[in-house]
Amino acid sequence: MKYVICLVLAISCQLLMAQKGSYSSRDISVSPFVDGTLLLPDGVENPPLAVIIAGSGPTDRNGNQQMMNTNSLKYLAQGLSEKGIATFRYDKRILKQMKERTLNEESISFDEFIKDAIDVVEYFKRANAFSEIHIIGHSQGSLVGMIAAQGRADGFVSLAGAGQSIDNLIVDQLAKQAPGLKDNARQAFDDMRSIGVAVNYSPGLSSIFRRQIQPFMITWMAYDPQVELAKLDIPVLIINGERDLQVQVSEAEKLKAALPSAQYLIVPKMNHILKEIEGDDVENSKSYNLPRLPVVPELIDTVGTFILK
Repeated sequence: MKYVICLVLAISCQLLMAQKGSYSSRDISVSPFVDGTLLLPDGVENPPLAVIIAGSGPTDRNGNQQMMNTNSLKYLAQGLSEKGIATFRYDKRILKQMKERTLNEESISFDEFIKDAIDVVEYFKRANAFSEIHIIGHSQGSLVGMIAAQGRADGFVSLAGAGQSIDNLIVDQLAKQAPGLKDNARQAFDDMRSIGVAVNYSPGLSSIFRRQIQPFMITWMAYDPQVELAKLDIPVLIINGERDLQVQVSEAEKLKAALPSAQYLIVPKMNHILKEIEGDDVENSKSYNLPRLPVVPELIDTVGTFILK
């Protein structure tokens, strides 16, 4: 009897995997700076490929950092691969540099993140194994991705991407969260733009304006997402979560205004890390360390349909 039960369970699991779709996993080094994981759907010849680009900070291929464990990009990749879409997600180069103790904060450039994304796309284009190549950029990765996609990708998806330059975004956020620091931040950013350095900033803003990271901020500030997105002549999908505490829906609206032809979706109850939030901001914050919490199914369905159509 026990054998029969086990056999039934095994068959049920196999049927479930068949319904969802199965895939194989392979770790790949695209360049000395880019290590990632390729998921290939089983039984699909020349599938489309989705390159997933992570957001700000030392974020790994799964969407995790040292003090943040979400697995959001891992679940997104798996969900898309179950739909017959190949996916490649990779660690940001600063993770490898931190591990090898070669990281120099003052030498970090936003342009390096763009180069890494371009290297990934060109690597898989040379492989000639995929029918199309799409880029999915999350948060900071949205800006990286829309630049890398220009003249290279067949489609682009912005997930929780800012609709204005990083200095304007931070000033807007301070206006809501710490209005007393807004003017000081605006002046510091203006100084960085005009003379290349900010000196007179509040200690409360040191995490943004530390001298070591100012060169990086200057290279990031150089790009306006609305300008870069408008350069794309490929299908574009803009998605934001209704419960995103880091990137407001108004940012997605700015991107939509910059490219009216883009598809646009605001996902109810979805937060910045693509998880569904039923409760208050406390639940929202706790979700950043609940790695078993799945991403919103509507997100996977919408992105999957966009890529496959």
